[in-house]
Amino acid sequence: MKKLTATCLFKEGIHARPASELVKLCQPSKSEIIIRKDSSEGNPKSILSLMSLGISYNDVLTIEISGDDESTVASSIESFFKQK
Repeated sequence: MKKLTATCLFKEGIHARPASELVKLCQPSKSEIIIRKDSSEGNPKSILSLMSLGISYNDVLTIEISGDDESTVASSIESFFKQK
């Protein structure tokens, strides 16, 4: 299992466009991925689940990835959250 912490650097937070990009990045993965914001958690393979987290600029997220391709997915997600 990989566990990472990421800060949302998107000025408008995770709205429709970045949420869609993250879903496209995560959906092909066979790993289980969970994103946590405060006490809420969501599935980044589902745009509705991701949008329901209400991720805003500078929110700190915990991401857990478990599966065969967890290292590759973790690297991709880290790169995604380093974008502005």
